[in-house]
Amino acid sequence: MKGEILIGRDVEQDLSLDADVVIVGSGAGGAVVACELARAGQRVVVLETGSRYTPEQYGAMRPTESMRHLWQDGGLTFAMGLGDTPVINVMMGKCVGGSSVLTGAVCFRTPGSVLEHWSRTLRIEGVDERAMEPYFEGVERRVHVQEVPASMRSKSTTLFARGAEEVLGQPLKPLRRNTDGCNGCGRCNFGCPHGAKMSVDVTYLADALEAGATLVSEAEVERIVIKSGRAVGVVGRLKNGKHGKKRGALDVRARRVVVACNAFHSPLLLRRSGLGGQSGQIGKNLTLHPGFRVMARFDELVKGWQGALQSMYTDALEADGITMVGLFVPPGVLGATMPGVGPTHVARAKQIPHMAVFGGMLHDEAGGRVHDIFGFPQMTYRMARRDRATVPKLMRVMAKIFFAAGAREVILPVLGVGGVTPDRLRTLDLENVPGHMLECGSQHPLGTCRMGDSPQHSVVQSSGESWEVRDLYVADGSVLPTSLGVNPQLSIMAMAQRIATGMRDRPLPS
Repeated sequence: MKGEILIGRDVEQDLSLDADVVIVGSGAGGAVVACELARAGQRVVVLETGSRYTPEQYGAMRPTESMRHLWQDGGLTFAMGLGDTPVINVMMGKCVGGSSVLTGAVCFRTPGSVLEHWSRTLRIEGVDERAMEPYFEGVERRVHVQEVPASMRSKSTTLFARGAEEVLGQPLKPLRRNTDGCNGCGRCNFGCPHGAKMSVDVTYLADALEAGATLVSEAEVERIVIKSGRAVGVVGRLKNGKHGKKRGALDVRARRVVVACNAFHSPLLLRRSGLGGQSGQIGKNLTLHPGFRVMARFDELVKGWQGALQSMYTDALEADGITMVGLFVPPGVLGATMPGVGPTHVARAKQIPHMAVFGGMLHDEAGGRVHDIFGFPQMTYRMARRDRATVPKLMRVMAKIFFAAGAREVILPVLGVGGVTPDRLRTLDLENVPGHMLECGSQHPLGTCRMGDSPQHSVVQSSGESWEVRDLYVADGSVLPTSLGVNPQLSIMAMAQRIATGMRDRPLPS
């Protein structure tokens, strides 16, 4: 029996539902859990605070419209830097399908070294490579993970690849992405306009609805209901997604509760529900994969927006905690981020057809926290000393690669520096650039409800169940115990599949 879709703004009265499992969040984690449990015959309700848009609807949006309607805070969520750490723009989705709708579709398996650390050092059961293999394989099949063909590489990427082979001494590697029929329009971060990205709204969530799950969008969960040490449902309010105004009351009674509203909101919901006293770990251990972008101007035409948004990467500097990944965004978006004011900015924007772009991110140590300050969610983040010291090397290496490829100048993510030539790069004191002068972004918040082997050092058990409350699970990026050094989408989905499989095989409480 096909499930029902309810939209908060259309529900004229209070909404009360009964379920076996209620899932808070419809992104990469929540959608996978919903699919597995609905297919197992359980009554599943999925609640999403954002609005629901079809691929046809978000595909027709301009990038600025997408940011308003699909992104958390219109793309203006920040982690405030502590000490010599830059302010970090943290981009997250707020729509049915979550951030999976807005990713570049990049899919890495969790590196073996990371899984070994979780398994052996952190002593988490069932997360070694052999145990995780079937979950990765299953997810990869469902979302159509495939290697990006050489024909889809943009000239921006091929120029960087040419320089990288000279500087790094090894070729770039092809990325794998969850796409089917990608035409290389470069619009991935704003919702695929062609329905080619296999985000969870068109895969796992669609499967869950087909199996009978109920989806309620524009539903804001305020608190988990806990009785006698067990999670028995959630309460909240319905919203009008267009205006954000709260409408009727929401009450879902369930035998199990799954929290999957990302590493920013999941810890806040747990705290509002009275959890956190046992370990003190909720909201701590935030990692971000801080990312830095370097642009380069060439004499030749590049038109870097023609081709897959992301198609190649290198882990040649993995020992330094650096992964470099190709990227490019639509010219209108890139133009808004070009340096300068007035005529200087206009002149730079006119150079975009000659620009190439590449990015690098850090395999960071846990240095952040999520707070609720007078009802307003906030993130703070302090880079570990090793991570902060790596930033100048990352910028310098990417600049050298572009110069080796023939760039005339590079634009570093340093405010006020402007175009940098090879001669100026040799004399530029990047090691002493203060943190507040660095431009830094992230799309990978992780770790704030981390999994572990004891209630003293973690929030959930290896099964995903809370140490503090029975029948309460967390299944999103917040449970990953450490950063990964690679894009986390596939890791989140595989871990959610592992958690969901365990829930399916464990009898529901009476």
